[in-house]
Amino acid sequence: MYLTHLECPRCGREHDADKPRNLCDCGSPLLARYDLAAVAEVVTPERFGLRPADLWRYRELLPVADPRHVTTLGEGWTPLLRAPAYGAEIGIAELLVKDEGLTPTGSFKARGAAIGVSRARELGVARIAMPTNGNAGAAWATYAARAGLGATVVMPVDAPGICRRECVAAGADLRLVDGLIGDAGRLVAELVAGSAGAVFDAGTLREPYRLEGKKTMGYEIVEQLGWQVPDVIIYPTGGGVGLIGIHKALQELQELGWIGDRPPRLVAVQSTGCAPIVRAFAAGEERAQPWADAHTVAFGITVPAPLGDELILAALRASGGTAVAVEDAEILTDLRDFAAREGLLLCPEGAACLTAARQLRAGGWIRAGERVVVLNTGAGLKYPETVDVAGVPVLPS
Repeated sequence: MYLTHLECPRCGREHDADKPRNLCDCGSPLLARYDLAAVAEVVTPERFGLRPADLWRYRELLPVADPRHVTTLGEGWTPLLRAPAYGAEIGIAELLVKDEGLTPTGSFKARGAAIGVSRARELGVARIAMPTNGNAGAAWATYAARAGLGATVVMPVDAPGICRRECVAAGADLRLVDGLIGDAGRLVAELVAGSAGAVFDAGTLREPYRLEGKKTMGYEIVEQLGWQVPDVIIYPTGGGVGLIGIHKALQELQELGWIGDRPPRLVAVQSTGCAPIVRAFAAGEERAQPWADAHTVAFGITVPAPLGDELILAALRASGGTAVAVEDAEILTDLRDFAAREGLLLCPEGAACLTAARQLRAGGWIRAGERVVVLNTGAGLKYPETVDVAGVPVLPS
């Protein structure tokens, strides 16, 4: 394993990576760091194509030392699909969709769960607990079951029903709260504090290894494009782990010398009903203030106070990117238009990225001829209420 230590991006303090850790003493999430010079000596980009088509093909850049602790359901290596019909309609000839709906449990959250659970198992964790808006809880409950770990999951009562059922099916201790993810987080904090160390907090960015699973989306995009980077990557942003992870992957690839010095411009997409990152980015602030009365049809990005706000904003600015808030009505319209033209039903969070792409192209921020990658973070089938079938005729038998 080439993992060397954990680093605090806020205060710079280094931490050993040989035991379970949550936040730095200063309150910041921790980032896993690797001996990239040593990695470059043992593997080249050409080698990855000879390995199995899953995220573990990048094992030198992942934090699990002993393969006996690897917990997998075949996650990763999702398709990067061209969308020529919809792309032509909105003026982006090279529009591509990275479809994370094909991962186990139906969302990109399986990537973080695979690495997070594997590393937790390796470090001796027996039970994890986490707040979630739905998909992350389903993924972590599923992978915890496969690894033989206990799992307590707390989610808002309005979270997608399928996610609740996935947790119950996986044998998790599921608890529902009449509130938002922040309310669920407070319940998890109380549980962990009262457990005398028996329960590990695996909430978003509260441990450093979920991020390592999410960063593999960045590796895959670059490899699938022949070790070239796109011009723009558009990501639905709630907790922001996926966007932070992609940015981290691109930084590591640059340090390895496997891509050039010009990174893709990253775009964080939020709903107008919950847009703390967009507001902070527009104001030039380094931290985001909590969003009051958060609500959106894209439930996965309903995160009023993301813990990783500093890292999200830093990634946007370092890449020359931007942050966009879109209306729920436009999300649902673009979801249907895309499905009718391309035959792929996106989750509402993924559809929000289409809305952002359309608006950014219309405004000239995305230029003609640029290659744009949109992340569809989950299977549209997990959100059946986004497609209205009330007007469909019923015929007599």
